[in-house]
Amino acid sequence: MHWTASATDGAARAGILATDHGDVPTPAFMPVGTQATVKGLTPAELAGLGAGIVLANAYHLHLRPGSEVVRRLGGLHAFMGWEGPILTDSGGFQVFSLAKLAAIDEDGVTFRSHLDGSTHRFTPELVMEIEAALGADIVMAFDDCAPYPCDEPSARAAMERTARWAERSLAAHARIQAERPWPWRQRLYGIVQGSVYPALRRESARRLAELDLPGYAIGGLSVGEEKALMLDMLEVTVPEMPADRPRYLMGVGFPEDVVAAIARGIDMFDCVAPTRQGRTGAAFTRDGRVNVENARFAEDGQPLDPECECMVCATWSRAYLRHLFKSGEMLGPRLLSHHNVAFLVDLTAEARAAIAAGEFDAWSARWTRRYANTPQAEVSCTS
Repeated sequence: MHWTASATDGAARAGILATDHGDVPTPAFMPVGTQATVKGLTPAELAGLGAGIVLANAYHLHLRPGSEVVRRLGGLHAFMGWEGPILTDSGGFQVFSLAKLAAIDEDGVTFRSHLDGSTHRFTPELVMEIEAALGADIVMAFDDCAPYPCDEPSARAAMERTARWAERSLAAHARIQAERPWPWRQRLYGIVQGSVYPALRRESARRLAELDLPGYAIGGLSVGEEKALMLDMLEVTVPEMPADRPRYLMGVGFPEDVVAAIARGIDMFDCVAPTRQGRTGAAFTRDGRVNVENARFAEDGQPLDPECECMVCATWSRAYLRHLFKSGEMLGPRLLSHHNVAFLVDLTAEARAAIAAGEFDAWSARWTRRYANTPQAEVSCTS
């Protein structure tokens, strides 16, 4: 089994994700190493704070340094010096959000690189070749991620194309894996689409489930819609997803969203939020998101979060962190990125413990009330 449940509490679930590079307890937050690096953090630091799996992106690594370069250098694990499991996104979202002049047809997408304007072509088959060359443990099918907002006919067209591309991705993946490109197994996940239309979400999940894939992701959310609408989409989608497979909510990683999604049956998360927020001076704490540059921290000798056991909170004060940012020292963004990633890793660990104890509802209600009671003046930026 690729994923095995160890406990449930309502819709919330705890389990173990098994890969050839190690087992990952779920729910799990996956730090995003888009270009084979989690910004500001070394692989040793990630392992030390408890990260069990990291994410990289096929679109970015295809453009630079090139997937074949990574393959010749031993694959992503060797290339980036990370011994644990890796998941690679297929680049579908990036093709439509970053690339210049992307043109889609039934066979694939032609686009111009956001780096230098060079022309590239992605098809489901080519993306499977790219992800196989990168050598991740989990690879994502190529999908058509509709923008938000979009009308229902456009969302349906993207959803149906995603379903057809998932079939093609599966066929190409099976052919490639039969050739054993790496000593370890690479497992293919499909991506549910459908924008914010409940019927499309249900249909997408059902069609993908028929492919009997090792895991399933929910894409195309947290792209501008209200959070309540995102949660509504989870509530109509998750019941249609296989109960014995991992469920991955793509691009979601603000603490309050993670807790709410776990309550609705999600097992895996990724997001650039912890490092992006950290680089701007925003820190996650149990009492909400705060800006360390706030004047009230100037002589505050307390840890950033007194209940956090990460290296940053065990070593430095709020006053010192504020000083680093005010002085323009590069250590400041590094330390806040470290803390924010550790905060999310610890948050999912707390959720797992609450699920195992049968106390998830009570725990999540307490946690959410406390986190939400932060004065808005302390919030440095919106989600």
